[in-house]
Amino acid sequence: MPTGYTWSRTGQRAVVPREDTKGRRVNVLGALITGTASDLVWEHTPGEIDAAVRLEFVCSKLAGLPGGAAALSLAADGTGTALPVWRRSRPCTVVLDNASAHVAKAFKGRRDQLAKIGVDLFYLPPRSPELNDIERIWRSAKYEDYPQRAHTSTEAIADAVDKALTRQQTRIRRSTENFTKAA
Repeated sequence: MPTGYTWSRTGQRAVVPREDTKGRRVNVLGALITGTASDLVWEHTPGEIDAAVRLEFVCSKLAGLPGGAAALSLAADGTGTALPVWRRSRPCTVVLDNASAHVAKAFKGRRDQLAKIGVDLFYLPPRSPELNDIERIWRSAKYEDYPQRAHTSTEAIADAVDKALTRQQTRIRRSTENFTKAA
């Protein structure tokens, strides 16, 4: 926050150092994996997260598709005997809200190809963040595990975000272990 007021001695000018914060944003894309072994997967980028970045994240991090989004059409359709159709060993359902990049043609238009490799897209109803489990994780990471908000570089911000999300990941993994032991 900008300094609203300050003081200085009479006859001296108060100098308040100011850092340019333009371009120091780190966007995070993440997924909460549920099931027998819950986990938190994320990646951060200084640039904008658009449909292409999300598709790459789903293909490489969630589906485990070798080659990522670039290989999606080859893996879904195959090329005869040279490259058979690739399919996940277990089905994967990705739950999405209605963010603009989630419903963009570049992402939603690949829905059939994703289904062929075993990844189904499930869209939540509009304006229902309470149904999206990862929103609870983001809130906790932001307000509990990321207390210091002043950083001097994009790398420092990315490191702080990684530390906060690693703490969340550890909590999620421990709760899964405790739940499994109790069962």
